[in-house]
Amino acid sequence: MQTFGRWLTSPWRRALLAALAGGLPMLAFPGPSLWWFAYVALVPWLLLARAAPTGRRALADGWCGGLGFMLAVHHWLLPSLHVFTVVLAALLGALWAPWGWLVRRLLGGPLTPGRTAAALVVLPSGWLTVELVRSWQGLGGPWGMLGAGQWQVAPALRLASVGGVWLLSFLVVAVDVAVAVLVAGRGARVVAVAGLLATSAAASAAWVWAPRPEVDGHVRIAVVQPGTVGGTDSGLRRFDREEALTRRLVGLRPDLVVWGESSVGFDLRERPDLARRLAALSRATGADVLVNVDARRSDRPGIYKSSVLVGPDGPTGDRYDKMRLVPFGEYVPLRSVLGWATSVGKAAGEDRGRGREQVVMDVGHGLRVGPLICFETAFPDMSRHLAHDGAGLLLAQSSTSTFQHSWAPEQHASLAALRAAETGRPMVHATLTGVSAVYGPDGRRIGSWLSTDASAARVYDVPTAHGTTPYVRLGDWAVHAALLVLAALGATEGVRALRLRRSAPAPSAPPARTVHGSPARPGR
Repeated sequence: MQTFGRWLTSPWRRALLAALAGGLPMLAFPGPSLWWFAYVALVPWLLLARAAPTGRRALADGWCGGLGFMLAVHHWLLPSLHVFTVVLAALLGALWAPWGWLVRRLLGGPLTPGRTAAALVVLPSGWLTVELVRSWQGLGGPWGMLGAGQWQVAPALRLASVGGVWLLSFLVVAVDVAVAVLVAGRGARVVAVAGLLATSAAASAAWVWAPRPEVDGHVRIAVVQPGTVGGTDSGLRRFDREEALTRRLVGLRPDLVVWGESSVGFDLRERPDLARRLAALSRATGADVLVNVDARRSDRPGIYKSSVLVGPDGPTGDRYDKMRLVPFGEYVPLRSVLGWATSVGKAAGEDRGRGREQVVMDVGHGLRVGPLICFETAFPDMSRHLAHDGAGLLLAQSSTSTFQHSWAPEQHASLAALRAAETGRPMVHATLTGVSAVYGPDGRRIGSWLSTDASAARVYDVPTAHGTTPYVRLGDWAVHAALLVLAALGATEGVRALRLRRSAPAPSAPPARTVHGSPARPGR
């Protein structure tokens, strides 16, 4: 152990170890999907920051661990952004520097019951605050929130209906802190065990108390996934394939047909021939077709990504323009400063236009749907607002074809489970190249995924539900509670510092000086 301690005296070795420790939670997300690992994944990072010799070193441990975490959960961006991925991870990793300092402040040195009890509340609150800040769309959005790794755990999905993914992140970090205390020493193990029991009791109470979605019917939703289409004329050839796949739905009586993101590469006003073909598909299947147009618009300047509803007579007029764009993928923040990223990786050469408001569409059959486009499914507030505005079904149109052979498609598909559970509304995640998936109002998967090697059209019987979840009613209360905890900590630390300053002994009077400027010495 002493040898290992001496090995850690090197700042570079310690930084590397912190980055590796910070990357461990990646294993809880798809593809590995080791959801249970999330409850111990932070323990090495916590123990390292706890043992930091100084507060400054703890800040560095937090920063390096945050860099490792961000790089791990976004590693699939490396082929597109190259070295810029590391730069972004380093910048966002700095958000965890104060968290590392908090770990040392509360868990460093001999553990006491009081500080351990505080750590079980403060450290999860600190983590949530970091997730809140980085959830701002301009900083990359909330991809890789720690609680999102629990997307396939039924009790966790029930908790998401109470406090959203935020509550899941809080509970995961609280368990990690308790386990770290159990590993670190004896002084506060009773408090750690009590914390684990309290967490279990709270989760069980939420399981019993939280209202379950009240299923009131079923709708038949068809998902059309064309698969990979390459070549210079890929836009038209993709449309042809989507059209052929949609014709296979004739006679299956879907209530709505959904195509993926960028499924139509032309403005339908400029291509009335394509609009007529879509209207013919609507008449043949007996259902409206929701396509996604990625093209320069004829009625306003700029390129937009838009969900467009097409009925038997053509476009119905219902349209949703994507509001939250992917940084660097669809626009370059501060292009005048960061425009050089376009020469390093596959950053957007031209910024996409941004929509102004969310839209709920009436698609007939008594069904109202709320569309989201790609990256937007990572934002809990967007699906919550759609549910609040009356959407009975959430729809995501996505394309992760750029990252086809990475973990990104499965990670993206898993987010829909959380959005469904949070809102009590079923959600359909339709993509161009996979993974496409459908979830019921409780967040549980319906049918099988359409994988990245599939080119198919499939109809899903989707249960619909009414009622409002606590999360839709109360919003991000878990985040607000976390901010109050940190505010209380700041006030407590301020009062403590003031008391220490007041109780400090007054400095003694300086010795008298002689006319020659030297201190007077008794007896001289």
